[in-house]
Amino acid sequence: MITIVKSNFNQKVVNGLLDGCIIALKEHEINNINIIEVPGAFEIPYSIKNILSNNKNSTQAIITLGCVIKGETDHYSFISQAVTNSVMDLTLTSKIPILFGVLTCQNAQLAFDRSGSDMKKNKGYEVGQAAIKMIN
Repeated sequence: MITIVKSNFNQKVVNGLLDGCIIALKEHEINNINIIEVPGAFEIPYSIKNILSNNKNSTQAIITLGCVIKGETDHYSFISQAVTNSVMDLTLTSKIPILFGVLTCQNAQLAFDRSGSDMKKNKGYEVGQAAIKMIN
């Protein structure tokens, strides 16, 4: 099973990432997919920690999907750095692969470009492919 931790903030972008990720997984006949939704990117590491604590050897990889877009305040920098560092810390102690599919974009257009229907540019598709490689 693959577990996807998906942020609900910036929903249109993240749903595009999820679509790309599922396409990549299904191309490799991965149909056992568990999707856990969290309010925002900041909550992703907490969810990962819970998955790792409760995993009974059923999750083969965890994929994170989210999007933080720069606004007019420093909030973007704090959230991007906190989420990135926390996911990296969990990755280094995990026995299963954790893949980082959280976009940190300077503007909304960059986020839409990385989450659209062109799978060559879709970051969700990319992390889905990476998950397959890490499992194998």
